[in-house]
Amino acid sequence: MESPPEPTQSPDAIEAEPGEPPAVDNESIDGRRRPGITGELPDRITQENEGAFRAPPPEAFPTDQLPIPDRWRLIQSLGLVKENWRDPYNQNTYKGDRPINRAKVPWLPIKGNDWFFVGNVISDTVIEPRTFPIPVGVQTTQDPDRLDVFGNESSLVLSQTFIAGAALLKGNTAFVPPTIEYRVTLALNVNYVDVPERRVLFVEPTKPTHRLDHFLGLQEAFVDYHFSEYDTDRFDFISIRAGIQPFQADFRGFLFNDNQLGVRLFGNRDNNRVQFNLAAFWRLEKDTNSGLNAITQSPRDDFFLIANAYRQDFLIPALTSQITFAYNRNREGNDTKVDDNGFPVRPALLGTLRGRDYDVFYLGYNADGRVGRINITASAYGAFGEDRNSFFTDRPADIRAFFAATELSYDRDWMRFRLSGAYASGDGDPYDDVETGYDAVFENPIFAGADTSYWIRQTIPFAGGGRNVSVNNRNGLLNSLRPSKEQGQSNFNNPGLMLLGAGADFDLTPEFRLSTNANHLWFENTATLGALRNEGSIPKEIGWDLSAAAIWRPKATQNIVFRLSGAALLSGKGFDDLFDNLGNTGTYYSVLANLILTY
Repeated sequence: MESPPEPTQSPDAIEAEPGEPPAVDNESIDGRRRPGITGELPDRITQENEGAFRAPPPEAFPTDQLPIPDRWRLIQSLGLVKENWRDPYNQNTYKGDRPINRAKVPWLPIKGNDWFFVGNVISDTVIEPRTFPIPVGVQTTQDPDRLDVFGNESSLVLSQTFIAGAALLKGNTAFVPPTIEYRVTLALNVNYVDVPERRVLFVEPTKPTHRLDHFLGLQEAFVDYHFSEYDTDRFDFISIRAGIQPFQADFRGFLFNDNQLGVRLFGNRDNNRVQFNLAAFWRLEKDTNSGLNAITQSPRDDFFLIANAYRQDFLIPALTSQITFAYNRNREGNDTKVDDNGFPVRPALLGTLRGRDYDVFYLGYNADGRVGRINITASAYGAFGEDRNSFFTDRPADIRAFFAATELSYDRDWMRFRLSGAYASGDGDPYDDVETGYDAVFENPIFAGADTSYWIRQTIPFAGGGRNVSVNNRNGLLNSLRPSKEQGQSNFNNPGLMLLGAGADFDLTPEFRLSTNANHLWFENTATLGALRNEGSIPKEIGWDLSAAAIWRPKATQNIVFRLSGAALLSGKGFDDLFDNLGNTGTYYSVLANLILTY
């Protein structure tokens, strides 16, 4: 057998001396060198630059100048901007553009040079004339010769809200989330209401038909702490927030959108492609006339727990999908609550007038994004659980109700065209042991025209079927038959809702937008209304909700926003059957003038 050939050696190979490591052939692989082996250096290159200025020595620099300590004060150091605390547009320490100068606030217990203060002030002014069916008082009426069930329909609302908030946070906020944040927000509301009938604003018939009220509410008071290490490439984080805080359960606020007392664990992963929330809220009582948090009252025996997860580009690219699981536990069956105007709100004065406990589980899917050129937002929820005491039967009843909504829009240059649809199941048999009328926990929907819409903006009293009960609630879409969205309980014995709508937004200039919307509404099932009204048959049609709004931002920012909107409800057969009031023409209107100033 032949032996293998001897390896060839480069002519330049170096023979190893005895006792030394074997010689290395640096040319065995073209262009490669063994680490640590350095060949001869090339000749030194010198360059003459006659007439060039040499760098000055360190002692040549003035001693009264110091290096700039951080990038935030660079513009001010160059004299380009002089800070003014009243200026909301340029760099301002009071809105978090620069870190706090600890030398100016030695009493503040902070360490380090990366603490920021953020202050904000908002003025929200509302002028709102409107019409809606107003019942005549039982004991007395404003007009002595009136015996009708419904009286004059015109009313006026004036509301002024001042919101002041402050936050103290630590971290390089321009590039990464803050390490810790402390935030407090107060809201002061002053409201005036004038109506034509007695016992609308107060339970006592001797009180006048107008009311001036004010309330100070604590809307935010929380600590937010980031306890996970940042990913240096993506800055993904996990944070925990405890206290009174805002939370919106889905993209459009269909299930829960409120500022409540709770604990929330949240964060993101995978370069923000995955987001998640785990939260538990203990619901606070609300002020009757302003809807602000009333922290001087004991919290309600009503708890809301939720877990959800978001995934970008899930199902299809450019679509963010969200899965939600929520639980609402209410134990207010033995609780009697009377609001600030003297009207009972818990239990609702419906059916047997008895209190209720309930457990409701919500399973939902939400999507937001686009499919090609079509923008899409969609929500679907199923509500399952048990009502411990149905007010129709005084027996336990299973809860099985469903909700779905979607909005499609198409952008063409400065125009956006929208199509909207919503479905909330109604209860078809109030006397069985199954409740199928869908209700949310605390809705504040941004949908189908939002509060420009007449049906979403206005509250319609359910006179003749329940005392101090409304068909729908202010800033709500659902026909839930509650005394109050803020103070009442969820009710799954309701007629449900169907909505089809179309709208358009026109950005005529960067400062001016015109929006229009038209919705057609129906009750999904009127069996509950018929049972409460002792009527054999009530048509389903609510009517047409037509609205238009003009929005003007004179500075092309959100610091000054003026909105003027008008809406009209052209009542259908079902609405007329329920609310055939004095001088009814079948048309109800709402005008909203709103000025928001933000610092």
